[in-house]
This record gives sequence, C-alpha cells and structure tokens, in this order.
Amino acid sequence: MVGRPLTLMAVHAHPDDEATGTGGVLARYAAEGMRTVLVTCTDGGCGDGPGGVKPGEPGHDPAAVAVMRRQELEASCEVLKISHLELLEYADSGMMGWPANDAPGSFWQTPVEEGAARLAELFRRYQPDVVVTYDENGFYGHPDHIQANRITMAALAMTGMTPKVYWTTAPRSMMQRFGEVMREFGADWEEPDPAEAAAMQEIGLPDEEITTWVDTTEFGGQKFDALAAHASQGENIFFLRMGKERFTELMGTETFVRVQDATGAAVPENDLFAGLR
Repeated sequence: MVGRPLTLMAVHAHPDDEATGTGGVLARYAAEGMRTVLVTCTDGGCGDGPGGVKPGEPGHDPAAVAVMRRQELEASCEVLKISHLELLEYADSGMMGWPANDAPGSFWQTPVEEGAARLAELFRRYQPDVVVTYDENGFYGHPDHIQANRITMAALAMTGMTPKVYWTTAPRSMMQRFGEVMREFGADWEEPDPAEAAAMQEIGLPDEEITTWVDTTEFGGQKFDALAAHASQGENIFFLRMGKERFTELMGTETFVRVQDATGAAVPENDLFAGLR
C-alpha cells in the first residue's frame, strides 16, 4: 500500500455505462480520497447520432458519433471526479444480432486474449485494489458487456493479481420497482410480451444473493449529472426523465456480487473497500 492510494478500477463497455451502474461508487470513493480509474472498451459508435438518428439510418456516421461520445465521456468523468480515463477504443459492436457484431475491429470480434493483454497492462500500471465489471451475461446480454467481463477475468488470470472483484447487478426487488417507475414516467412505455417479461425476470438477482450494497445517496446528484453529460443519448437514458430527487430515491444504492476476495471481509457488506482499510 505504501506510496499509492487505494484504487478502484471500473471496466465498462461504452461511454455512459460508467454513470448508470457505477456512477455512485465512482463519485463516492473519489470523494473519500481513493484513486478511481475508468477503462472504457469501445468508442460508442453504435449510439444515436445528432437528432436521434439510429445506426444504419441515413445520416448516421459512427466515426462522428464516436468523437461526440468521447467528449461526453470526458465531461462525465469530470462530474464524477474520476482520476484516470483509459480508452481501449474498440469499435462498438451494437446490440446482440446487429450487423456490427461481425464487423472487423469490433470489440465482439476481438480475441479475448488480445483485449485481456491490453487490460493486463493497465492492471499492472494501476495495481487496483478493487475491480468492477459486468457479470458473465453482461447484465442483459449485450455483446460488448459480455466481452468486457471476459477480458477482465482473463486479464486477472494473466497477471495473477488478487484485487477484490465485483460484478454489477440489481436486486430483483428493485427491478420490479423500476418497471413501475418506467410505466409512471414513460408515456410510451408498453407492457412487454410474455417472452420479454420472462427475460426481464431473469435480469438481476434475488436480494439475498447480492453480497454488496453501497449507499451512494449523497452522490445521486453527481450520478444524474454524469448521465446528463451524455446528452446525445438522452432518448435512451430513461432515468433523466425522473429529475434528481426521484432519480436519487430509486438509484441511491448500487449493488454488486463479490466474485474474488482475499480480505476475508464478511458479506453482506456495504463498502467495496471492506477489509482494505
């Protein structure tokens, strides 16, 4: 520990992912004096273009979208007081089943060993005490989220490092509440068909399986502002419709599953750095 601060590294797929699931912990631990490192794996080029134009539609320029989203990402990092931003700059693979999945240079097409080797260099440079990424299904099956999990776990194996490792998740109780709030705020929200509803039931975990509940209520305003920094994706960032107060009420606790630990800290825990300080 001597000579360096305790360090949290979050490995995310796209610009704006850092704010949605981990904006609270990034802001909280920065405020507590931790070094916070964000690794963003893709350029976000499959996001919306100006005016909400979608990938594949006339006027959508992935390169221009990537430039715009990098600027937004940097603004989000300023809001969250992130110490270091590292960009792997793979091409955004789009949602599962999109043609971009198969594009040369897309993150989904990148050999895991290649991405892991690059990430391993960052692990060696920053020596993180805590690493956060997605679960093996990328939380909801997004190919770039799945790939972020794969390269993170492979990089840890390559380095032999033993930080505390967490996968983001959501309690099923919150997912039910989230559905209620979406119907409350989204006038165009429609009930999913039975197959989609069943799939939604599989997102997240039963409350009792979640190991780590971190109170980030105090930083709800920062998390909201970090999401708002990604203004070009506003159509997709449903949370911004709520306003800060309601947003903080719903999103003021961030939850994780601890999958690697050498500290022996008891679970359930309320601090990613439990056992390290």
